[in-house]
Amino acid sequence: MTEFDSRVRRVRPDHWDLGTPCKEWSVHDLVNHLVYEQLWAPELLAGCTVEQVGDRFDGDQLGEDPLHTWVVAAAAAREAWIEPGALAKTVHVSWGRIPATEYCWQMTLDLGVHAWDLARAIGVDDRLDPDLAHTLLEYAQANAGSYAETGLFDAPVPVPDDADDQSKLVALLGRTP
Repeated sequence: MTEFDSRVRRVRPDHWDLGTPCKEWSVHDLVNHLVYEQLWAPELLAGCTVEQVGDRFDGDQLGEDPLHTWVVAAAAAREAWIEPGALAKTVHVSWGRIPATEYCWQMTLDLGVHAWDLARAIGVDDRLDPDLAHTLLEYAQANAGSYAETGLFDAPVPVPDDADDQSKLVALLGRTP
């Protein structure tokens, strides 16, 4: 979350319509997606089902002050994640019930790769913390088969064997490093 947060804070007013490595998304769309994800976390960690949450977070969540909206949503998600016992829970997602630890990994991967996407879109440093990149790469490699089935990511992009972990991570998730 820190990696994404640091990039959102560098978005200028003239950046919101820029394209991103996510082919269909502008900077606005990308940040809105992450706000949407953060808004869901407290609800799911509180035991709500997808049906109970419904469509309340659909559409544009950024409003007049996108940075403020991000900060509020991220803070609420952080609070939900650091609540004692949060990681021991089971959460309801669109395809069933999963351990909260798996949900946390999915959200962390999403935040990490989209921090890179956002940095690329707005022209700021795209280097992720090397330990984070390494850990996310291990998680992504272990789950690469399921990503191909979901269509959430483009096909992996080839990189040299000696590429760094971040390059391998973004390439595995369909981005050209």
